[in-house]
Amino acid sequence: MTTPDDRPARRFDEYGPPLRVEGGLRARSTRGAIGQSWWSRRFLEVLESFALGSRLTRGRAYARRGQVLRLDVSPGEVTAEVQGSRPTPYPVRIGLAAHPEEVWRRIEAELAGQAFFSARLLAGDLPGELEGVFAEAGAPLFPERVGELAQRCGCPDFAVPCKHLAATFYLLAEAFDADPFQLLHWRGRSRADLLDRLRSLRGAHPADTPSDAGTPDALMPDALASDAGTPDVGGAVPVLGAARAMAGLPAVEPDEELARFWLSPTPLPDQPPTLATGPELLLRQLGPPGAGIGGPGLAERLRRAYREFGRGEAASPREFGRGEAASPREFGRGEAASER
Repeated sequence: MTTPDDRPARRFDEYGPPLRVEGGLRARSTRGAIGQSWWSRRFLEVLESFALGSRLTRGRAYARRGQVLRLDVSPGEVTAEVQGSRPTPYPVRIGLAAHPEEVWRRIEAELAGQAFFSARLLAGDLPGELEGVFAEAGAPLFPERVGELAQRCGCPDFAVPCKHLAATFYLLAEAFDADPFQLLHWRGRSRADLLDRLRSLRGAHPADTPSDAGTPDALMPDALASDAGTPDVGGAVPVLGAARAMAGLPAVEPDEELARFWLSPTPLPDQPPTLATGPELLLRQLGPPGAGIGGPGLAERLRRAYREFGRGEAASPREFGRGEAASPREFGRGEAASER
């Protein structure tokens, strides 16, 4: 007769090791911690702060074996399929509320107001200060409580997260490494929409800026034009970023600015100072020679030789014999002695 206490244990009797998968999403990290960028490491740190650290490790092997078949990120939801011991993969869902449109409008206005954020984002990077911008807007970039994450898996495991959810978390962190805008997309704003909005706020037409900017150099014309307050064809550009501090300064003609570019802001002395050094300065910068090339005795002989060279007089063979300088033959004897 089956008792209620036997049922939970027998639920897993039919399951064995997970089925092997060909062509699954395999974690790039083969050992140690997962996550390279600050935002992916921060994401995993947040999960560990929810006391999920020991449970997350259950899915690390799944992530590295390629048991995750599919991973999709959409606003407010991450869905995946993870192959377990059953023939049919388990459906996985991780929900996180997307920020409302009015919140994103405030965040985008703040980001567009500083050329630093716009340049970094347009170059495909998330600056570390971005988390503070979201916090000041009252919309944290990362979840603050475990209850904000809606974790669902189709497996019979009671643990949350199960190893299938944990594997999805690890693959999600690596997805953030590959494309940091996936994190912002999860929070409700896609890469294309965010960058188009920033270009619009900074007064640059989308066609003027490459859609797939890879380097900050490609962004300089737009950033500089907007900071200088250059008027757009359709109207005046709003005063943003550095233009706020430069708005009251008098205008300077480009030719005049270029002509004085190489001038020193302070008068220079008539005669620049000279640096007097001794002939053995190089020896003082180097460490003591090793035993294989003569040991400390080599440094002393070189020091005497440099002094002779500094006086402009070559040492005679007799002076070498008195110890004032050393002949090549004595260098060899010094090396042999040091080796003994």
